[in-house]
Amino acid sequence: MHVLTIVCPDTTGIVAAVAGYLSAQGIFIDESAHFGDPQTRRFFMRTRFTPGGTFSRTAFAAGFRPIAERFGMDWQVHDLKVLPRVLVMVSRHDHCLNDLLYRYRTGALGMQIPAIVSNHMDLAQLAEWHRVPYFHVPITAATRPQAEARLLEIIEDTQAELIVLARYMQVLSPALCARVPGRVINIHHSFLPGFKGAKPYHEAHARGVKLIGATAHYVTADLDEGPIIEQSVERVDHTQSVEDLAAVGRDVECLTLARAVKLHLEHRVFLNGRRTVVLR
Repeated sequence: MHVLTIVCPDTTGIVAAVAGYLSAQGIFIDESAHFGDPQTRRFFMRTRFTPGGTFSRTAFAAGFRPIAERFGMDWQVHDLKVLPRVLVMVSRHDHCLNDLLYRYRTGALGMQIPAIVSNHMDLAQLAEWHRVPYFHVPITAATRPQAEARLLEIIEDTQAELIVLARYMQVLSPALCARVPGRVINIHHSFLPGFKGAKPYHEAHARGVKLIGATAHYVTADLDEGPIIEQSVERVDHTQSVEDLAAVGRDVECLTLARAVKLHLEHRVFLNGRRTVVLR
């Protein structure tokens, strides 16, 4: 199966033109979703299809090109049998990494993990157990340029298409963010109301918070302000301790990050300015 993704100016006739072309090629449409944003006047479309016979990307592109040019499309065709290469970065908290590795090992997330990068050695044994190469790249304020240069080398060497910050407790520089736009996903807690201190669960407990949440988003130069992919919340109450809240938070973070990664891997997420369009 393949996925066709399209972004273009919104106008009439796009869906009909795409469906007509696929039908004429004997291609069966398994799933299709689209959205026209009335504010940005941009159109987004995702179509999963099964070729009727032997599929040639070159022949498909040649036939589709007049339609793409007519509507000013930015489009791509993705072969779902080709598993994207995902680099995972982590510090010392292991819950998100554990969850991603389990989903990777069981095939719940269709991806390859060519490497894990960390600024600490704490989780090297976990990576070794899963037979994933582990790169220790320590970082301080003084060594940040060298560390990020090394990270870019690893990204290039592993041919990573996506970088997942699975509780990587370092801020990526604006220069690094500019090198990998739309290719880095981060996870963090997002309380309602929000607490950004060193001990957010203590603050949440003291305020009697009733909802604990997590946000997965693309990384930009604006800290924790990138386009949001997925969010989840869980209800808590006065009977739960700080430790209970932290445990709930870990679970929510794991689930939210896994969902965001899956959406990205399935080519369901489209950048739309500071927001995303997610075609489920």
